[in-house]
Amino acid sequence: MSQAAAQSQQPASSSTPAFDEAWFAARAQPGVQRLKAYDPGHDLVALRRRFGEANLAELGSNENPYGPSPAARQAILESLHALHRYPDPLGADLKRALAARHGVNVAQLQLGNGSHELLMQLAQVFAGPGDEVVFSRYGFAVFALATQCAGATMRVVEALPRDAAMPCGHDLDAIAAAIGPQTRLVYLANPNNPTGTWFGREAMVAFLERVPPQVIVVMDEAYAEMADAPDYASAVSLLDRYRNLAVTRTFSKAYGLAGLRVGYLIAQPGLIAVMDRARESFNVNGPALAACEAALGDVAHLDWACARNAEQRSALADALTRRGLRVFPSQTNFVLVEFGARTSQIEAALVELGVILRPMGGYGLPDCLRISVGSPDESRRLLSALDQVLA
Repeated sequence: MSQAAAQSQQPASSSTPAFDEAWFAARAQPGVQRLKAYDPGHDLVALRRRFGEANLAELGSNENPYGPSPAARQAILESLHALHRYPDPLGADLKRALAARHGVNVAQLQLGNGSHELLMQLAQVFAGPGDEVVFSRYGFAVFALATQCAGATMRVVEALPRDAAMPCGHDLDAIAAAIGPQTRLVYLANPNNPTGTWFGREAMVAFLERVPPQVIVVMDEAYAEMADAPDYASAVSLLDRYRNLAVTRTFSKAYGLAGLRVGYLIAQPGLIAVMDRARESFNVNGPALAACEAALGDVAHLDWACARNAEQRSALADALTRRGLRVFPSQTNFVLVEFGARTSQIEAALVELGVILRPMGGYGLPDCLRISVGSPDESRRLLSALDQVLA
């Protein structure tokens, strides 16, 4: 036997690294060491195999049940001949369409692989060790992920109480009061995920007036197209007035293009120029660029989908309320519902009936479930299953 073969049969010495998760975590950046990976919810692929897609009511991911514009579908098909080519690294055509839609300059736009990428990148670029990032408890989960990955310190501000008009929503006065000398970023979501709550233009302006100009305020508006409350207003109209303001949007929700992962950031050209230094090359693929541009052009489909969502949201909230459940106010395509002490058992029983909701324990709301606003058929399936479980 050769010397090398003999050595290969000997047991590893005690000094040999384990090369397991703990070993690698010890070598990660401090912020990543303390991090928990983003939780996407149930393994939907496995559940589709188990139940069959036609027999599964997927109401946990806040997707648009009506799908994208037919124009977007056609644009994808027409782009397939060019799959061997890299996409436009600038996304110029989509940016021009977005600039026209929002009344901004092309230089004020950056595209991302979903708004998730942009929210992460904002912290990566503008915060780090020794800096603070302020956001609300029960705010979007990515705010905490972004802060910790950047190595910055989280300043989590208590949300409004459950008996408030916007239960568990952003307490803007408390958030403003939490801003200190080390604050670099403030994350807000309007409307907010997972609570569905929102704040109006007057409250937004009053808050922005209190923020020092050196602090960047990031307004996540993933659900803005679906908001129809009279007092709701997008922050995009305030960008010229508050130059430290940045707004993120997505094509995943109202536009029904979640599978393509496209988001965008609107801010001052200087902020965009600095963000572009850290942007991943070709971060939005070719079919996605084409589909989003086409979707923007089909305003009728967007308006139709948002109107159907508003109708079903109201009907679903009423039906759940009649069953004795507390439904939080919402301006999104989901509702947060309080189920009480048996929440985990109710959720598990619904899964066995092929109805998938989103548990909220990870957000610190273990007695609640988040329910996406589905199609009329999906809502009927949900309510039928819920009646069985609650009986």
